Amino acid sequence: MTVIATQNAPGAIGPYSQGFVTGNLIITSGQLPVDPASGTMPKSIAAQAEQSCKNVGAILEAAGSGLDKVVKTTCFLAHMEDFAAFNEVYARYFTSKPARSCVAVKELPKGALCEIEAIAEK
Repeated sequence: MTVIATQNAPGAIGPYSQGFVTGNLIITSGQLPVDPASGTMPKSIAAQAEQSCKNVGAILEAAGSGLDKVVKTTCFLAHMEDFAAFNEVYARYFTSKPARSCVAVKELPKGALCEIEAIAEK
């Protein structure tokens, strides 16, 4: 296994890594909508979804893959009423339409509105 580490996505805020490469798979940790350069989060669900997608993409790129090779995502929303707005942004990034689970959770770290994790082929 190889640990993935890139400055182009936010660093871990706990005892975990941004992701791992194992065999032909890349598994990312959940990506909050934190801008890796400033450490800030945008306010709207659309902007947060966009930043989370960019963060997943940066980790995959660091591992030699990309969003087009994602086979499964798990998406977490703080409010299910954000589902449509989240999907609109998500669809622009995950164009291969990977398998997906999307659930509402009571709350996310740092007060985020969304979080995305992914499994991709190398």
